[in-house]
Amino acid sequence: MEITIGAIIIGIISGFLAGKIMRGEGFGCLWNCLLGIVGGIVGGHILGWLNISWGGTIGAIGTSVVGAVAVLWIASLFRK
Repeated sequence: MEITIGAIIIGIISGFLAGKIMRGEGFGCLWNCLLGIVGGIVGGHILGWLNISWGGTIGAIGTSVVGAVAVLWIASLFRK
C-alpha cells in the first residue's frame, strides 16, 4: 500500500468535509483530518465492495469523504 502526499492532502480535505457533514459528531479539526486519511482507505474498500468507481481528484475526494463519514460514525459509537 502506497500513501503519497496527494493522498494525505485529499484525506485531510475529506476529513474536514466529513466533520462538517456529521455536524457535532466530529472529534475536532485535527482528529477529523487524521480520520479522513484513514477514511480514504476505508472509502476505497466500501465503494469497491459496491462496484462503484469514481475517477480523478474529485472522485478521490468523494471516495475519501464516504470513508471518513463511515469512520467518524463508527468512532462516535465508541465515544458515547
